[in-house]
This record gives sequence, C-alpha cells and structure tokens, in this order.
Amino acid sequence: MPENSTPGGKVPADFWFDPLCPWAWMTSRWMLEVEKVRDVEVRWHVMSLAVLNEPRLDELPEEYQDMMRTKAWAPVRVVVAAQQKHGDEIVGPLYTALGTRFHNNGEGPTREAIAGALADVGLPAELLEYADSDAYDKELRASHQEGIDKVGQDVGTPVIAVPGADGEQIAFFGPVVTPAPKGEEAAKLWDGTLLVASVPGFYEIKRTRTQGPVFD
Repeated sequence: MPENSTPGGKVPADFWFDPLCPWAWMTSRWMLEVEKVRDVEVRWHVMSLAVLNEPRLDELPEEYQDMMRTKAWAPVRVVVAAQQKHGDEIVGPLYTALGTRFHNNGEGPTREAIAGALADVGLPAELLEYADSDAYDKELRASHQEGIDKVGQDVGTPVIAVPGADGEQIAFFGPVVTPAPKGEEAAKLWDGTLLVASVPGFYEIKRTRTQGPVFD
C-alpha cells in the first residue's frame, strides 16, 4: 500500500512503539484522539528499546541494563508473533490491551499481564511462548529499523511518520505529552506537530519534564 494513502482514503500516520514505554503509551492514546478529530488513520508498528540500546548497553544504569536484557524482549516478541500469525490488524488492539495492563492498571510487563492481554483480544494463550523465543526476531528487528531509518538513531519511542507536502514521509520522535490531550486539544497538538516537522532544517523542541506520565 502506498505510504500516503489508506483503504479509507485517510492520511496514514505510521506509529512505532515499544509496549514497555509509558511515554509512548501516552502518545498512542493521543493519536487515538487525533483519529476522532482529523482525517487520520494510525498504522501500528513495533520498535524495540532492547534493540535500540544494544550498542550502548554497558553505558546504561545497571537497573536499566537488566530491564533491557530481560523484561524488554518479551512484550515486543509476543506482539510480533501475533502480527505474523494473525495479521497487521491485531497489532493496535493488542498494544492497547498490553498498555492498559502495564500502565493504567499498574501490572507492569509481567508474563501474567501479557497472558491477560492476549486473552483480552481473543488471541491464543500459546502466543506467550514467543516471549522467550527468537523465532521472529528478524521481523522484529526489521520493523524497528524501518522506523529508525526514517528519523535517525538518536531517538526513543515513539516514532511517527506522516506524508509531507511532497508525498515523502516526515518522521519525528514524540511528541512526549501527559496526560494525553483530547478533543480540540488533541487536534491542536497534531496540527502544530505537523507544522514544525514540515519545516526544512527543523531539529528539536524540548522543555523541562515536570511530572511523570498521568494515566487515565
């Protein structure tokens, strides 16, 4: 399918996420609000904080190293396995189920939470076996690299890509926002994000973070 169209004729917004990240979760909930107020359709893709941090793992704090080596792999592996076996359409709903349990419900990225999320969207429990399997790591890494190639290595999750004025995709990291804006506030942030992202040579805007993610 072309990068600048969807079956319904809406503007596609390709969104790369790692279920582990609470900030990506906030941005994803904002994107669902954007779908309600703008002619946009989100297409969901996996990226991996574990893969992103592989080259600099020894430079990270010990606690974060441990998370990247252990807990970070299971959720993305299960999502990619579900995608390979049940199609692209399951990625968004499964992400919602995982994020709701991990973040909103405070369960964290446990095996029990992943199993519950699979059940929530009607997927077979056997998919949990892929949490410890590298069977689809090639596909996981390819999805991750597709997003990174659009925006550069020095970012985190999420990555969003949308068609620019010339039809080529404009990609950016973020926006990082909490709580997730709704209604016209969601629309204003979307319009502004596209505006600055479309300016040639635009690099970065950043403000001091004053609070952690606020989950609805």
